[in-house]
Amino acid sequence: MADEGEPEPRVSVAGEALFRPVRAGNAFEETVSRLLQTVRLGIVLPGEALPPERDLATRFSVSRDTVREAIKSLSDAGFLVSRRGRYGGTFVVESLPPRGSAGAIEGLAASAPPTAEEIEDVLALRAILEIGAARMAASKSLSAADRDLLWTRLGETAVASIADYRRLDSRLHLTIGELVGAPSLVPLLADNRMRVNELLDDIPLLQRNIEHSNEQHEAVVLAILTGDVERAGSAMQEHLEGSAALLRGFLG
Repeated sequence: MADEGEPEPRVSVAGEALFRPVRAGNAFEETVSRLLQTVRLGIVLPGEALPPERDLATRFSVSRDTVREAIKSLSDAGFLVSRRGRYGGTFVVESLPPRGSAGAIEGLAASAPPTAEEIEDVLALRAILEIGAARMAASKSLSAADRDLLWTRLGETAVASIADYRRLDSRLHLTIGELVGAPSLVPLLADNRMRVNELLDDIPLLQRNIEHSNEQHEAVVLAILTGDVERAGSAMQEHLEGSAALLRGFLG
């Protein structure tokens, strides 16, 4: 990848949570998994550039060869495209492959089917993290830029297609966590959201579910923007309970 002289993309707090050192024993597999998750969680959107190879190698604490091999694998699977020239680099493709179509590549990021106990663990942690994040975000004096960002994320999710919904939904939830202003919170949210999405991927995504979810998202965001701490917490709890009921019904 020709990354010399390319513009440095802005990395969000959630991006920082994923662009962190991987375990040395599975460096290639974890690098592929992390890069795939940045795409699936909407940290780097379609058409946007990944950080340069040298930056990724430093962040992941791996060699540039490992990063290059991981990028090639994801490019071959249809997730990334490399461009040369002054504004070259590695970009997320404009239209992502359908989930599950990448076979072995997506298998690197997958885990064994969850047990009932593992599902409850994921859901309990999600409730603790996300209800708390919504309440804390509502208690903050948000800047105009923060308020605009949250409203933008809500709008993006509201008009998302079924194919893009999981990614933009994740991006909205992670943005709420970022607004709390506690950097150590976001890696926990990102890791939990990856586990939640693995569960959600095993159940159907229905249009009526999306419509209901969007109504709940709006209630959460409005409560945060108006500084209503109690309503933000209760609205997020109601939202999470709906997803939990679906997961328990299909997977429990």
